[in-house]
Parts: sequence; structure tokens; C-alpha cells
Amino acid sequence: MTSISNGRKKSGLAWWSVAVWLCIWQLAAMAIGRNVLLASPVLVARTLFALAGTRTFYSAVLFSLTRIALGFFIACVLGLALAIGSYRHRFFEQLTEPAIRVIKSIPVASFIILVLVWVSSKNLSVIISLLIVLPVIYSNTLEGLRRTDEKLLEMARVFRVRPLQKVRYIYVPQTFGYFKSGCSIALGLAWKSGIAAEVIGMPLGSMGEQLYQSKVFLDTPQLMAWTVALVALSFAFEKLVMALLDLAQGRVER
Repeated sequence: MTSISNGRKKSGLAWWSVAVWLCIWQLAAMAIGRNVLLASPVLVARTLFALAGTRTFYSAVLFSLTRIALGFFIACVLGLALAIGSYRHRFFEQLTEPAIRVIKSIPVASFIILVLVWVSSKNLSVIISLLIVLPVIYSNTLEGLRRTDEKLLEMARVFRVRPLQKVRYIYVPQTFGYFKSGCSIALGLAWKSGIAAEVIGMPLGSMGEQLYQSKVFLDTPQLMAWTVALVALSFAFEKLVMALLDLAQGRVER
């Protein structure tokens, strides 16, 4: 099994529905009539374009993007390693499972405050993104390994297939869909938790700091402009990672 899809084709974003919600947003802003409570999409777009013309904007984007991406990729590697270890050795799984369950259960805010005791706010989003993504990658990959076709493994034993060939031609194709599904879920979580960490820790030069400063000064148009930028950045990053995974899956399944 190389995919966890239920057979239905994934629907794309309907641009007409986006237009409808933008109109609703505009009407709501006009009805309220106070930008401090709800800025209109036109004002937010103007503010975003103004921000995009500053060095601070790109510096903050680069700061947050590199750290959240680093946390995500480290979590992917670590999650894969732990899942393989748990699949191969029952003792290792019993040792790892309590830690994974604890990480899943602790609220993000508690994690952020605890981690701030040990690391500087500058690297906080790396650690938090890693911790939130790790259980998702671990659980999905382990499930994929467990669902590897036993008949294929038995055939490999009968024909004395080399371990590396078994990994390449049996385990990787059978598990990749589960790993990819885990990445799809974890990408959004990485951004949400990473930015939450920045808002609480307020590392200088981050997008989280800019969000907090906008809130402190009641600059709602700028707050919403940074939020739109975050959504766009998260969307673009997710599309890039998933496109790379699609490319890798195509090669794996050849």
C-alpha cells in the first residue's frame, strides 16, 4: 500500500469561493466601520504591499522560514529513524512510545514556556516545530512499516534478497505514502506552532515579533497583513514540499 487516500479525488481551491469570502469580509468591515476592530481586505492589501517594500519584511520572513523549515526537516529525519528503530526492535518501541505520547499530550504553550528555560528565544521556533511534527511523522511512518505486505517480505526471504534491495524495492514503496501523508498534516502544524513560539518568545526580527508588536500598538491592518503573509508563506512552503515528495514518490514507484 503506497497511499492512505480513500479513493476520492482531492478537490482544489475554488477561487470563486475565495472571492465570496473576500466580499463577506469587505461587507463586515464596512458594517463595523472601525479599522481597529476589523480592517477591510483592501486596506490589508495596501498595508501588505507597503510592508513588502521594506527590508524588515524580508528579514522577518527569512528568519521565520529558515527556523520553521529546519525544525520540520529535522523532525522528518528523526521521526523516520525512530520509526525504523521501533519497527525493528520491540524494546526500542516500548522505550520510545511513552515519550511520543507525552509530546502529543502536552499543550503547545506549555512546551514553549518549558523550552524557553533551556534555549534562547532565537532558536525557539526550531525546537517547537520539531517537537510538534515529530509524533506525526513517527506514527505515520511506523504504521506504514507495519502494513508492509507480508507476502512480499516472505518472497524476499525465499529468494534471499539483499537487505538494501529489500529496503529499496519493498519497504520504501510500501511506506512512502504514509510518510507523505504525515508530512501533509505536519506542515501546517509546524507553521502554527512555530509562529506561536515566536509570538510568546518574541525573538528579534521574527514574524511572530511583528505580529505581537502590531497587536500591542492596535495596528489591526498591519496585524492582518502579517497574518496574510504568514498564510501565503505557509501555503507556498507546503506546495513546494509536497511537489518534491510527489516527484520522489514517482521515482520510488517506478
